[in-house]
Amino acid sequence: MGGASLPSGGAGGATGGTSNGGNAGESSGGESGATGGGAGGGSTPEGGAAGANGGTTAPPPFVEAVHTNEGATHATTCSPVTYVSSPPSSGMHYGVWAAYKTYSQPVPWGYLVHAMEHGAIVVVYNCPAGCATEVAAAQAWIASLPTDALCGGRPRIILAPDPELDVRWAAAAWQWTLRGTGAFERTAFQRFYNSHYENPDPALSAPEPGVCGDGSDLSADGWCP
Repeated sequence: MGGASLPSGGAGGATGGTSNGGNAGESSGGESGATGGGAGGGSTPEGGAAGANGGTTAPPPFVEAVHTNEGATHATTCSPVTYVSSPPSSGMHYGVWAAYKTYSQPVPWGYLVHAMEHGAIVVVYNCPAGCATEVAAAQAWIASLPTDALCGGRPRIILAPDPELDVRWAAAAWQWTLRGTGAFERTAFQRFYNSHYENPDPALSAPEPGVCGDGSDLSADGWCP
């Protein structure tokens, strides 16, 4: 699919597609990790592997992957947009970008991808039974980040739930994703931030990192009513 996974305790596979028309809709093939020793060791979702004695090794908590640049063209606001990676990491987006803040309700990916075009990192989660403690930990991590060196003020980070996400926690920067089935892990997200926020590699950096406007919060209107 154009995405190459990087080891994070295990090797990862290509992610699936995402379709978005107001709310995100993603599906992913999941990452596969090292298989267990012995005969009959079969791979399990997100990198787990069954060993010869029937035991299952823990999957790598988070897997990072780089993806093909899907472009940065504008689409009609709230029209359906489709992405290769899950979560999206580049591609068509709406003319308005989401403000850099924490949201309690899902934000359509057309707004989020535009924010990533301006250098943002988007952190999303899907906890059907709730994960208030983890969300609070994610918010505390964001609050601890330094002032944005390029734009000043708070860092360009967005945190929002995504009920269509096929893993528990994920993050996306332009052409990069981080995915994990376990609880929020501050160390993993800090590492992702350190590597990809204001990425110095011109081949993988956001197309417009110098656009410092804060964007818009349209959540009161339901984003795409």
